Amino acid sequence: MSRSLKKGPYIQPKLLKRVEAMNQKGEKKVIRTWSRASVIFPQMVGHTIAVHDGRRHVPIYITENMVGHRLGEFAPTRTFRSHAAAAAAAEKATAAPTSPAPATGG
Repeated sequence: MSRSLKKGPYIQPKLLKRVEAMNQKGEKKVIRTWSRASVIFPQMVGHTIAVHDGRRHVPIYITENMVGHRLGEFAPTRTFRSHAAAAAAAEKATAAPTSPAPATGG
């Protein structure tokens, strides 16, 4: 469910203050945050923000195309490895030796 248009987009106030302070000074440092729900604002373009994914901070370089999206969209929390049953079946099918077809003489 989306946020009310009357309220406007959500951003953690501390994060916005840090970005605006860096813009005034002209600095480009990595900002660490746990606020995955914060919306990317135009002031953030050009900065690198490290978003927490549950075990580490994933650095994300903010571009113009990301404005309006949430920070959590760019730091996936789950790592897909493979479906074990499908991988075993595929391996079994490729590893099985094929017997040559019987030759029919004519």
